Amino acid sequence: MEAAMHKIWTYFWLPETKYVIGVVAFLALLSLRLLPKDRQRIGRTTVVFVLCLVGQFFGALLEALDYSRFAVMIHELFVIGSGMALCRLVAIFVFRIILPRFGIVVVRIAEDIIVLVVYAAFILGRLHIVGLDPSSLLTTSAVITAVLAFAMQDTLGNILSGVALQLDNSLRTGDWVKIDDITGRVAQIRWRQTTIRTRNGDVVVVPNSQLMRGRFTVFGRADIPSWPWRRWIWFNITYDSPPTLVIQKVEKAIRTADIPNVAREPAPTCVLMEFGQGYGRYALRYWMLDPQPDDPTDSAVRVHVLAALQRARMELAVPEQSLHITKENDAYRKSLQRREVERRIADLHKLELFSSLQEEELQTISARMVYAPFACGDVIFHQGDAPHWLYLLADGEAEVWMEFPDHSRQLFRTIQAGGTFGEKGVLTGEARRATIIAKTDVVCYRLDQATVEEIIRSRPEIAEAIAEILARREAEMDSFRNQFSGIPGDGRESQPKAGILATIRDFLGL
Repeated sequence: MEAAMHKIWTYFWLPETKYVIGVVAFLALLSLRLLPKDRQRIGRTTVVFVLCLVGQFFGALLEALDYSRFAVMIHELFVIGSGMALCRLVAIFVFRIILPRFGIVVVRIAEDIIVLVVYAAFILGRLHIVGLDPSSLLTTSAVITAVLAFAMQDTLGNILSGVALQLDNSLRTGDWVKIDDITGRVAQIRWRQTTIRTRNGDVVVVPNSQLMRGRFTVFGRADIPSWPWRRWIWFNITYDSPPTLVIQKVEKAIRTADIPNVAREPAPTCVLMEFGQGYGRYALRYWMLDPQPDDPTDSAVRVHVLAALQRARMELAVPEQSLHITKENDAYRKSLQRREVERRIADLHKLELFSSLQEEELQTISARMVYAPFACGDVIFHQGDAPHWLYLLADGEAEVWMEFPDHSRQLFRTIQAGGTFGEKGVLTGEARRATIIAKTDVVCYRLDQATVEEIIRSRPEIAEAIAEILARREAEMDSFRNQFSGIPGDGRESQPKAGILATIRDFLGL
């Protein structure tokens, strides 16, 4: 009995066994302490090693019972198992503890490939030690591998795609991605598939080959905090609100508001995207910091947009599917017309040109005024254009620019709300002497030449007041022109009031 126990122990306890057990114990305990997230994997590997030791002891027991051939097979099988467990623990220690401390991060699939190569080298080396020729095994396995590769081509395609995804770093664990109609965060990238967790908590498994064949969008990464995601908020506004004012109010509200998860830079922008039936369609584009709370952040931004529009008394458009019916009778139409006439008469009272007119005359003019808004930067007319309209500036500012042959365009003056321009061309037929550009969004009213002529024919004394205004402006313009021309007035003297009045009367046939 004593001889049998000695034989079992001698066959089981090899000279290197105590060192292998010591290394495994050291690596397992240290890894369990430093890698709390991998404790389950480390524990399973350690258990496999212990079971392989038990298997080796069972092989030694068979050897003692004279089952030598079977004992050798069992013993070598469990030696290979314990060696693979040791390699797994060494790989965990190196790839998860040592290399990260030097700033080297190896992707999981690359780590698995290296471990598989080590496994193969260890197995072939062990087989060579026990006297088995690995070359014959490789020849046989090549045929088997070819058959398996043909039968498992889809699976192998997924595996190779997973390797490519990890090695070229196009997809990482923690990335926010959009694949077709799936949006979520990459939870795991395995050999065969990639797992995506959506915002609703659903786990979607996507084959790696599908990712390689198709297109996917990465719009956020955990390790890149400065990766904002642009979002679009759509809203419709009626045409009663000037587009530039809508854009200004909305952009200012979002830029100045302290909204969680909204980036300060890049700054949010508002744009007019299209014209609808009775409304303008706008889009507010802002940048989101964290894609996880996308809908709550969009909701908070919409709340601020709506509040800004309500403060500015801008109305959201009636939905296209709604039918807005207003009963229009004579009384309603007359009420609208009366309010519009009162507003225009109030604007005419501000104009120096028509300050001497009676209320009835102002009503006649207001009925023939043509509403003409211009956006900031619009050219109202160019220098040298033929005169067709007299302009009344009700709101905003416009700039008067003059062009000279040997100089760049020069700013002459700025016309404030309540001013007029274009009078001389309409009253004398002379081509425009300057270019008028809207400095801000402006509201103008236009009067055609026939209306102006009718007013002056009914009140000839108005022509004298107009001539006085034009003479003053003529002198200012010629003085400005002299700064950029060697010949005063380009060879012409400024016309006095009497000369301008005579020109008006002659042109109108008074």
